[in-house]
Parts: sequence; C-alpha cells; structure tokens
Amino acid sequence: MLGHERPEDDGSPRAVPRHVACVMDGNGRWAQRRSLPRTAGHRAAETTVIDIIEAARTAGVQWLSLYAFSTENWNRPGTEVDYLMRLVSRVVRKHATLLLARRIRCRFLGATDPRIPRELAQNLEDLATLTAANQGMTLTVAFDHGGRRDIVEAARSLIRHGTPAGEVTERLFAEHLPFPDTPDVDLVIRTSGEQRISNFMLWQVAYAEWVFPKVLWPDFRAGDFLACLHAYRRRDRRFGGVPPQTNGETS
Repeated sequence: MLGHERPEDDGSPRAVPRHVACVMDGNGRWAQRRSLPRTAGHRAAETTVIDIIEAARTAGVQWLSLYAFSTENWNRPGTEVDYLMRLVSRVVRKHATLLLARRIRCRFLGATDPRIPRELAQNLEDLATLTAANQGMTLTVAFDHGGRRDIVEAARSLIRHGTPAGEVTERLFAEHLPFPDTPDVDLVIRTSGEQRISNFMLWQVAYAEWVFPKVLWPDFRAGDFLACLHAYRRRDRRFGGVPPQTNGETS
C-alpha cells in the first residue's frame, strides 16, 4: 500500500497499527525539571528510543517513524544543535549492530541540509546501507525533516517530469514523495501532552489517529507505548463515513 492509500475498515476490532509515528517531545522540560541543561534531556532520550524500537518490533508494528530533528530545529541555539548532531552520530554508531541483528531496516527522512556534519551524514548513509536488505520492521528517522518541504519537493518533481496538471492525482503525487512505499501513518504518538502536528509527515498523517500521553519522552517506556496501541484499538476509524450498523442514519 502506497503512502496515499486509505486503509480499508472492515468493522472488525482494530489490530496492531501497521505504521506508528512518534513525535519525541519533552526532552528540554525533562531536563529543566531536574535543573539540568537541555542537553541532558536529549542524552536521556536515547534509552527511550531503543526501548520503543524494541516494543514496537515485539508488538508486531511493521513501520515505526521517529521525529528526531525538524527543519525548524535549526533555529535552536548553536550549542544545542551541535550537541544533537554529535549525539545522533554516536547513537547511530553505537546501535548499528543491534538494529542489524533485529532485522530492522533503517531509513532517514530528510538529512539533506548542508549544515549536517559530514561525519554524521556518512554515519546515516552507512546505517541505511547496512540494513537495507533487512525484512523486519522499517524504522524511519525523520531528521532535518519538514512535511511542507516534502510536499513542495514532490510538486517540483512533477513539474520537472512535465506532468500535465490534469493528470496529477493523489496516487501520482504520492509517488513523488520521499520513500513513496511508506504506508499511511495509522497512529501518531506525541509525548509531553502537547497537541501539535509540528510539520511532521503532513501527507502521511492525513488519516492518522493521535494520542497525546502527558509523560515526557525520556520517561516514556514500553508500557506507555503499549497503552497507546491499546487506545488505538478502541478507536472507531470511519475515514469520513459512518458505521455500517447505522444504515446511513446519523448517530
């Protein structure tokens, strides 16, 4: 199923969502509450990332997307940005063997800005290459990512291909997005209680269910993740329609 296709709803209880996306929010507030520098929150988040990857894989999630760094995050203080670049580079190297052993395919959505340090860019490319043949869960890390930018780039790609306006469909448009084989997001989890999209995978989250646990990302654990999956199972996903039992009557 391509990223633009709407999943069918057969009225049965929700199974494990095929594609879960996480907005990893709350690192700074976690550190602030402990009178620590913001960088301490980012460092503590590493444990959560690995824990959630394991929890998602064990639960049967096929696609997991993590929002690590947005195009807007370049506006943060230079010292914090530099720390994040070094941290991500270290984490990628540290856990490459584990991800390979777990048969997880790793991809990086974005990662095009020339300000990304050369060493980090190489580490991201190496991990993607190392795990490319894996056939387990697909882990997409949105790094230097912006949903609006992806949509603009898809439009530019259509123009470069000389596609007539009348021939542009949702299906065709989605084929020009990065990683067009990515299915629609079924469930978005944003930690810390904040309720914003923040320019995250705007096309792919069109029909997603959202859960906003109040726990800050560094404290988010497998049990919290599983609770979000349970909340998803209780949702009535109508995609603009009505339940079959209403026979078209308003409820």
